[in-house]
Amino acid sequence: MSGTRRPAPRSATALASSPWIVVVTGVVVMVVLLVVALAASRSRERGTVPPPELPPTVALPDLPSSSPSRAAVALPTPVVPGLSPRRSDPPVPTPGGGPASSAGGAGAQPGPVPSPQPPPPSPVTGRYRVLEAWDDGFIGQVLLSNAAAGPRPWTVRLVPPAGSRLASSWVEGAPQGSARMSDGVFTYTSGVDLDGGASVPLRFHLEHTGGNTRPSGCTVDGTACAGL
Repeated sequence: MSGTRRPAPRSATALASSPWIVVVTGVVVMVVLLVVALAASRSRERGTVPPPELPPTVALPDLPSSSPSRAAVALPTPVVPGLSPRRSDPPVPTPGGGPASSAGGAGAQPGPVPSPQPPPPSPVTGRYRVLEAWDDGFIGQVLLSNAAAGPRPWTVRLVPPAGSRLASSWVEGAPQGSARMSDGVFTYTSGVDLDGGASVPLRFHLEHTGGNTRPSGCTVDGTACAGL
């Protein structure tokens, strides 16, 4: 029995008799490992690729805080008939009462300008008279009367006779004003206003008159004195 040889197992005999099976198995295993390695390498490369650079940001201009629909818009000034676009003067009235017509163009002439009206006469008037006279002088008076309802100031201008000299002047029974002599004209201005309906005398003493008691001129607020 010991000298008899047992037959080898069939699996070992099959592998030994077929070496190409081992080679094919190894090749398949290597291909699988290679595929796995390539897949792992590609996944790493995809994970390490940096993202593309973004374009630089652009600063936008500041927009107005108010709504565009509410922004003020400068509208052209409407052209008024009869006016130049560069002038804003009102139309010149014509003698007929209406505005000047633009049909005449640049040659049109404005209507006549009315002259200013003189101021109304003062309610304060004066009356001249001689109170006392002698050979070489006299005392005269201008009686001032206010016809207005309220108080009014007044000014007397007197031109004495030629060659005479003013010795003194005063307001009788009232506060004194201011007197001056300039270029042969005596001017007296009231110190206080004359009450409405009241009267007050301005008196003056003239010397070296040669017997002449009539002044060359006498006015009260520009109105000639009565009594001359």
